[in-house]
Amino acid sequence: MGDRLRGETSGTISQYVEVLCQEIAITPAFGQPLKTIFFGGGTPSLLSIEQLQRIVTELEKHFGIASGAEISMEIDPATFDLAHIAGYRNVGVNRVSLGVQAFQAELLQRAGRSHSVEDIFAAVELIHQVEIPEFSLDLISGLPHQSLDQWQDSLEKAVALVPTHISIYDLTIEPGTAFGRYYKPGDTPLPTDEATVKMYQMGQQVLTSAGYEHYEISNYAQPGHQCRHNRVYWENRPYYGFGMGAASYVDGKRFTRPRKTREYYQWVEAGGVIDCDVTPPKEVLLETLMLGLRLAEGLSLATLAEGFGEEKVEEICWCLRSHFQKGWVEVAEGRLRLIDPQGFLFSNVVLAELFEKLG
Repeated sequence: MGDRLRGETSGTISQYVEVLCQEIAITPAFGQPLKTIFFGGGTPSLLSIEQLQRIVTELEKHFGIASGAEISMEIDPATFDLAHIAGYRNVGVNRVSLGVQAFQAELLQRAGRSHSVEDIFAAVELIHQVEIPEFSLDLISGLPHQSLDQWQDSLEKAVALVPTHISIYDLTIEPGTAFGRYYKPGDTPLPTDEATVKMYQMGQQVLTSAGYEHYEISNYAQPGHQCRHNRVYWENRPYYGFGMGAASYVDGKRFTRPRKTREYYQWVEAGGVIDCDVTPPKEVLLETLMLGLRLAEGLSLATLAEGFGEEKVEEICWCLRSHFQKGWVEVAEGRLRLIDPQGFLFSNVVLAELFEKLG
């Protein structure tokens, strides 16, 4: 597991867990017990078993956890051993998302990943050993110097491991990140736009041919194995967020916590007050469209009409008329949806036009 500081040995991680549990304890509880829990952001697989148990216990005590709840955890290869993954399973983790990214050593190195290709296979073996029922693999397309042949090889190796779920993300160059320091969008080492489109299409063809449902722009699942937690976001339903930079959407209010350690600790110490207005109806509509159109089944026109009025639904369809003609958008069985793969590929264009005309 390398030389990383783990929850067992890091005072910083221990302090963070304490403050996180303090935030959970002071957060007003609304409604039913939690149906999904997702440990993500950073590397949660560096938590000790006891620290994970502490967080789950605090959630159970304060909110309640529904029977059969989906408890997911993002994990990176080489950050855990059999004892850790077995401990996470005993705490209640029943779904893991493994950050594979690529199956080529040179691409992992260029991506700044600390794990090897061998670590990926070893991690999957440990997941199988402790019988975690749901596991997902994350892959990244559009990496520097990544070829179509390498991408096809990664897809085929991922399918051969038979995960219940596969997520594919196109590399995004963000300022301030390692990639942002070394590369700019359009730089030669990065695949061309034409190549990344081919990678997206290849992903769709390989994975659907292998029996995975393309249920969301970036996500594929075996039948009955979609990520229940992420569907909460895409359906624009309420959710809690805890920890630095975490976002929540509760009681009609959308709020993001401070992103820096000191500010976050000070905010919790001051009582974790969420001072923001209820999201205006126009913003709720735009968010509903932006998120719901990511799903293969799209949005129910009847539900949209119920929430925002028949006239608004007619206006939305009128705004999209050119995209209907291009074959990117359709209405089928009473639902507005993007057509796979072209509609998904050009989703940003479709959404930009909607935001411009409805905003």
